[in-house]
Amino acid sequence: MSDSEGAPADLRAWLREAGDRGELQTVEGAGWDLEIGALSQVNYRRTNPKALLFDGIAGYPRGHRVLSGTVSNPRLLGSVLGLGWDRTDADLVETLAARPGEWAARASSFAAVSVPDGPVLAHVVAKPEVNLLDFPVPRWHEGDGGRYIGTGCAVVTRDHDTGRINLGAYRMQVQDDGRSASVNIEAGKHGAQHLRRWFAAEGRAPIAVSLGHHPAYLVAAGVEVPADVSEYDYVGAMMGAPVRTIAGQVTGLPLPHDAELALEGWVRPDDVRPEGPFGEWTGYYSGSREPILTIDVERVYHRDDPILLGAPPGKPPHDYSYMRTVMKSAIITDGLRRTGLPGVRGVWAHEAGGGRSLLIVSIEQRYPGHARQAAYLAAQHPSAAYMNRFTVVVDGDVNPRDLGEVVWAMTGRTDPSVDIEVMKRTWGSRVDPLTPPGAMAFNSRAIIDACRPYERLDDFPQVASASEELIASVTRRWPEVLG
Repeated sequence: MSDSEGAPADLRAWLREAGDRGELQTVEGAGWDLEIGALSQVNYRRTNPKALLFDGIAGYPRGHRVLSGTVSNPRLLGSVLGLGWDRTDADLVETLAARPGEWAARASSFAAVSVPDGPVLAHVVAKPEVNLLDFPVPRWHEGDGGRYIGTGCAVVTRDHDTGRINLGAYRMQVQDDGRSASVNIEAGKHGAQHLRRWFAAEGRAPIAVSLGHHPAYLVAAGVEVPADVSEYDYVGAMMGAPVRTIAGQVTGLPLPHDAELALEGWVRPDDVRPEGPFGEWTGYYSGSREPILTIDVERVYHRDDPILLGAPPGKPPHDYSYMRTVMKSAIITDGLRRTGLPGVRGVWAHEAGGGRSLLIVSIEQRYPGHARQAAYLAAQHPSAAYMNRFTVVVDGDVNPRDLGEVVWAMTGRTDPSVDIEVMKRTWGSRVDPLTPPGAMAFNSRAIIDACRPYERLDDFPQVASASEELIASVTRRWPEVLG
């Protein structure tokens, strides 16, 4: 099989770099049943989480590994995004302010290249020999309804009419003793739209899944890339070179040529299995053995000693909550600026809300109604609309990343009778703990104007805080106070 060395998004080369930089930790002997999940959770709550590579997993050959925590700190995420290993939290956010929009705009110049061969073809298993439990698929949380092979995955679908390829990150539970896997896709996602069109036209839909790969694919699959941009091309723009793909033998759908583990097959509208519950990014279990579309797996592909990429959600902070917060903040900031809205200082999609449910927008007020306009645009912007619950707009003197400052602004600048509005029947989710089982996935969202009233900008009470100049002066004279 052809070597992936030198590929722009090669997982194994990235892992070697992570090890050299002290950002990778190997864990020996953890069990697939809960222990890998619990250790991953402990890792995310450390001051400096690392990427964890689990090996020597009981019941499996050495070399059959599980990886988690790949985007859990600024150095890891910066490297994954092609921005280098020496990033801090603050400069990563600043650097990313316009990058997602640039990557989307440049994606067509980095179109994925189809190649005939790749390391993922080292082993090809055809139905009926398929058994997904040949790999150390974890049961991540104590309340999970089964073993979830798809958490850090990239699910590949194709638009029936245009042929455009989409990658999405959706949870996947092993079914039928390893012969199949359910794929739980929210109705509004591009992947679900593709499947519905195929069902209407042909009664079944092709689907493929990469289950181990460079974390750049996880980033692209897990954020809202514009509908007319393929995530493969987006990754190419991110990495600065086109990625290489191979066509699946059954569906023809493209898979990363150096994927660690992949599968392909078909989904049919009436082929469903009970699925869940699963510990989700909201911090709650979701699902109650509902019937979910299930893949009729025709082929499994894997490298020698494959690595399954795990990205299990849960109560924040979890595996990808930091990544989602940083990426969503940058994408929404860029999106708001591209609408022409003036005075946007920045957006922060707080990790406590899973990077989705709590948005803080910082602006410099320019005209009456500016703050409310920013709130409405942010709350329903395509990059922010899914599962948004609170959108708070603050003045430029408030740090949107500091919840203490945000709440201080709300308590002093928000008149609840005037400055809180509720939007109803907006885009919710089945994973929302407030959505009853079987109910339509609507939600409501509050917009909170925590800016000084525009008509009182000149006479609003001054903030009781020492000026930056005074602070600088006294700390130069008494540096020991910083101590």
